[in-house]
Amino acid sequence: EPAAAPASSAAAPAAAAGGTDNDKPGTKVVIGFSAPAADHGWIAAITKNAQDAAKQYSDVEFKPVEPTNDINQQISAVESLIAAKVGALVILPNDGEQLNQVARKAMDAGIPVVNLDRVFPDKLSYRTWIGGDNYGMGVAAGTYIGKTLKDKGVSNPVILEIQGIATLPLTQDRSKGFADALKTYGFSVTAQQDAKFTVESGTQVASNLLQAHKKIDAIWNHDDDQGIGVLAAVKEAGRSEFFMVGGAGSANAMRDIGADSGVLKATVTYSPTMAASAIKLARLIAQGKGLSDLVEQQVPQSITLTSETITKENAQKYLPLGFES
Repeated sequence: EPAAAPASSAAAPAAAAGGTDNDKPGTKVVIGFSAPAADHGWIAAITKNAQDAAKQYSDVEFKPVEPTNDINQQISAVESLIAAKVGALVILPNDGEQLNQVARKAMDAGIPVVNLDRVFPDKLSYRTWIGGDNYGMGVAAGTYIGKTLKDKGVSNPVILEIQGIATLPLTQDRSKGFADALKTYGFSVTAQQDAKFTVESGTQVASNLLQAHKKIDAIWNHDDDQGIGVLAAVKEAGRSEFFMVGGAGSANAMRDIGADSGVLKATVTYSPTMAASAIKLARLIAQGKGLSDLVEQQVPQSITLTSETITKENAQKYLPLGFES
């Protein structure tokens, strides 16, 4: 640790004024952007949020590359941005491990990388990481379900969990958070199945689970995009004895929750607004600025967004942050 510098009278006013100064036009920055192809609403919203944030600044030139789900194509696209000598890079990798080397190449070339969501294993491959809290998302869902059932006086509840892709570390983190939170209420998951983040699979998995369990108390579905399929199966089966919690925070889920007309009573956020924040961070890093509400001169090395619980009480307030499935 460096020794604490004596508080100089010059430092404080500059830090305090940051709130107003950060948004004022500064040095021109070209921000390169690479993300997977939009195969569902959440990813589509990632790109749109990044674009919209860049438009707010006259000093930012947004340079996106073709979105792709092909690892090699994403690597070449990032290489083209390095060759173009962009001022900063925002990357949501298809796979953090497989894009680790090319991100490192950017950093070695002096281009700061803001790593969005799926993390590069090597800290030398990025300047700052920003993403959601998968474990915290599970905790939020488990807390809402646990408390609701406890308040209703339900004992030995049947709690079902519909995951995204079971093999992903992010899914495992979500499930762990969910199990840990339920445990504090003395509850556990009765059955768990994954629905691959797709609407079709959501319908199929939910149909099977509904058939297998004649009485259900609560369902946590990890992903609001696949939730469209889950809710279609629930409607088809004509079941309504349970309540459901969603995940990620889509606008349609928020509208359903606000209307309070079906089984969906809450969703826990994993918000694609993180892409807009990533653009803002990339701009500040490239301009040598820090976050105005923090005392430090530099942007932090990692920022984990909290998973917020949306219910009918606050659905209206969160709607502008929702994404269309």
